[in-house]
Order: sequence, then structure tokens, then C-alpha cells
Amino acid sequence: MVEPDVTPGRMLRDIVAATAIQAPGAPNALIGRMIEEMGFPAMYLSGAAFSAGVLALPDIGLFTLTELVQEVQRLTARVSLPVIVDADTGFGDTANVERTIIELERAGAAAIQLEDQELPKRCGHLSGKTLVTADAMCAKLRAAAAARSDEDTVIIARTDACGVEDFDAAVERAKRFVDAGADWIFPEALATREEFEAFAKAIDAPLVANMTEFGKSPLLDFDELADMGYRVVLYPVTLLRVAMKAIESTLSLLAAGGTQRELLDLMQTRQELYDLLEYDSYETRDREYFS
Repeated sequence: MVEPDVTPGRMLRDIVAATAIQAPGAPNALIGRMIEEMGFPAMYLSGAAFSAGVLALPDIGLFTLTELVQEVQRLTARVSLPVIVDADTGFGDTANVERTIIELERAGAAAIQLEDQELPKRCGHLSGKTLVTADAMCAKLRAAAAARSDEDTVIIARTDACGVEDFDAAVERAKRFVDAGADWIFPEALATREEFEAFAKAIDAPLVANMTEFGKSPLLDFDELADMGYRVVLYPVTLLRVAMKAIESTLSLLAAGGTQRELLDLMQTRQELYDLLEYDSYETRDREYFS
């Protein structure tokens, strides 16, 4: 049982200090509750999954800080697990980054991720990205570290340099980002198992691995990444992709057959959904109020 005074950041740090973890992506609170129900220790609010799954927008930096804060509030209101939040480029320069940290921390984020792309940003596994200077990113990280009210809130620095420049540039940036105040480092779009291994040997900080599908990185096993030294393994859009494919297949079958009868064994039942939502607890309280 977590003590009431344990902050989300402290909870996440303690979990990761004890063991490497898997953090599936939760594009909405219902999926977040399922992640918790299934026993995962943390979850990830991916900018890509939020853009697509909630707003039906591409991952090019279109959502606002206000929209992201609202989604974090929805998640943290319905789950007790620490939430790692993708804040893209921080919504601007250092003053914007300060406000980003303040608002997301207030909304309950355990960790806040910033990346070194320029706007308009692109998905980390697409070509055509451009980077801010390392100096500019270091300034943002110093602003982020200074703005948090809880020193345990984790600041994650993501570098896209491997896909834009080269592996050595990514390593050099990561070292500078640690010196500037980043707690954890997230190397995006490493292209081979050997690059994941070499990066882990080069950087003395907790590392985040992104196991997103259909990208530039190989899909490595969790145990393999943990053995290399990665402490958090993300699956940002996995659940959304699987759900959307199932929805597409269901719509096709419904249109062709005119009934969903043959799909019942593939569905979450009404009772299973009610259990996930804790429906009975609302009914119980309602009866108590009227008694």
C-alpha cells in the first residue's frame, strides 16, 4: 500500500530502482484501468497515441498543453499507477517548458518527457526531422528541472539525433542532457540491437527504450533490453493499433453479415466492463445515500 505522502515521481523512481519495467501506452483512461488491472507497474501517455486515439490527428505537434493536461488529469483520476507523459518539445522555449512542467506535475504526472526536435515535429521513426541545438535543449532541461515543485518528478530527455545525424551525436547529446538536469535518457530510433547495447554502455543514467511497431528500431525482448541496462521499456501505440485493427475487422464483419452474434466470444462482456469501471461501488454508495 502506497503511503499518502508518496508522490507519483517518488513512486516511479522506487519502482524503477528495484527493477526494470514495461510501460504500455494508455491513450485514454479506460485503457489505463486495464493496464493497471493486468498488473503493469506504470503506463505511458504517448503523444502519438493521444494525437491519433483521442483527437484523430497526426503526431506533428498539433495538440495543446491544455489538451494534454486534461488527458493526464483524466488518467490520474482513474488509475493509481505512475504515468509517464510525453510532452513533445515542451510547447515552446524555456518559459513554455517551465509552464509545461508546472501544469503536468499538478495534473499528476510522475515523469515528463521532452525531446530535442524543432517544430513542426514528426514521429520519431519518420525521416525529415530537424533538431534544436544541443545548447537550446540543455536550456530547456535546466528550465524543466528548476520548474518542478517535487524534485522526484522525473525529467526525461529524448534525443532524435541518431536518426537525424548519427549514433555518436546521439550519445554526445545524451551526455550533455544528463549534465543539464535530465534524470533519464530516451534514445529514439536506434536502428540495431548493437546500437541499443552500445548506447547503454555509453550513458550513465537510467535509460528508456521505445519498442514501437513499424518503425526503425528492432522489436527486442523486454528481458534482453533489461539485461543491457534499460530501465523502462515503452509500448506507446501497441494497444491502440491492436484495438483499431479489431474495430476495422468488426465493422467489416458487421457490414457483411448484418449481425455481431459470431463475435461475442471476442468481446469484453458487460460484466467485465462494469468490473473494470467499478460500477457496483457507485450503486452501493447510491443505496447508502438514500438509506
